[in-house]
Amino acid sequence: MKKYAIILAAGKGTRMKTDLPKCAYPLLKKPMIVYIIENLTKSQSVDEIITVVGHKKEVIKNILNSRVSYADQDQQLGTGHAVLMAKDLVKEEGYSIILPGDMPLIDDLVIKEAMAYHESTRNDLTVVSTFVDEPDGYGRIIMKNEQLQAIVEEKDASEQEKEIKEINTGIYIVDNQMLFEGLNLISDNNAQHEYYLTDIVKVFKSQKKRISTFILKKPFKAMGINDLYALSQAEAILRHNINKEIMRSGVAMINPDTITIGDNVVIEENVTISPNCYITGNSHIKKNTFIGPSTEIHNSIIGENVKIQHSLIFNSEVKDNTTVGPFAHLRDGAIIGTKNRIGNFVEIKKTITGDNFKASHLAYLGDAEVGNNVNFGCGSITVNYDGTNKYKTLIGDDVFVGCNANLIAPIQIEDNSTIAAGSTLNKNVPKDSLAIARSYQVNKENYFKNKSKSNGKK
Repeated sequence: MKKYAIILAAGKGTRMKTDLPKCAYPLLKKPMIVYIIENLTKSQSVDEIITVVGHKKEVIKNILNSRVSYADQDQQLGTGHAVLMAKDLVKEEGYSIILPGDMPLIDDLVIKEAMAYHESTRNDLTVVSTFVDEPDGYGRIIMKNEQLQAIVEEKDASEQEKEIKEINTGIYIVDNQMLFEGLNLISDNNAQHEYYLTDIVKVFKSQKKRISTFILKKPFKAMGINDLYALSQAEAILRHNINKEIMRSGVAMINPDTITIGDNVVIEENVTISPNCYITGNSHIKKNTFIGPSTEIHNSIIGENVKIQHSLIFNSEVKDNTTVGPFAHLRDGAIIGTKNRIGNFVEIKKTITGDNFKASHLAYLGDAEVGNNVNFGCGSITVNYDGTNKYKTLIGDDVFVGCNANLIAPIQIEDNSTIAAGSTLNKNVPKDSLAIARSYQVNKENYFKNKSKSNGKK
């Protein structure tokens, strides 16, 4: 018996006011639909994931790639019609869990518990419901004698039905064969003129199928994201829960309400994180590190005993016992060695540095490989771009680069060399050399005095 997941991700999400399809909108720098895919995988409750795509489907496909199978809904004719588009991909007997693609807070435990309930009750259809104080906008669960009778959408509900607090989350677990047979029996005779998936309850009820609800005890987990305000609410919930677990694992957070940590981030014990920090992606912060205020780290590895202040680190690695910042920028695969000093207003891009490297202030290194015990002076840069192509700079061990030097790539500075301040180099520097590439200073004495006399004669 095969178990499928069908994710509904074909909608435009017009209330988000964005060019992105709604399910692709990022929450803590990760698209909403990815949370669902990851939690389905983590739950180990399904064998195959099918995603129904429609509006700007190429965006969703670029995000998920081959992690799922795809069904196309070229015309958005309702949730029932969307599920019907997956029929050709559901080829084996078993059952499917159907989820909206805009519900990022549904976790693996909810998925696992709901599917276990479905199996234990031997239901043909299980509807995941929950209770909320303000049910406006949600489909209402209609019960009679503790038996599920129907789901009524808000726009089709009577005034009495609108008072019901139990709502449909939009998550269903249903027998595969019965699902598609039932979908062929629903109609679009409703206020929206759409084929509602909710109508499957009436169909199953008329056929005397075995149906019931699984009640979700924490309503916030079924929160759908329909606009940017709802997105901010979901982010606040996610941030609070993540920070709580991280602090309980031995991480100190100063003013945690101002700190945002992504759910894939790993932070080891005895790390301190200051206010207004933002750490996302698959970042890993190792023990005894201090993350100073207003630092942003994304998809990066930070070693042990590192100190970072007011800096940006994207897709990079910082090794042990290094200091970064304030106001440094590491990006695009920078790998910073041990015991480095990356100072204020230093940018390092796609560059590898050795141990005991220092660039204390106002420098740029791009597309470079740097050895051990190198000092890179204030205002010095690797000139890596000629307007068309990028070129590499190679710097050996024990090299001293003076202030305001320009190293025009491709170029190699060999071991134990010194570059004089103010030099612009376009030739390699051999080992044990002093390189000077600048004009000799010329002082024209009494220049302005003589100039003034000359002007007076006129």
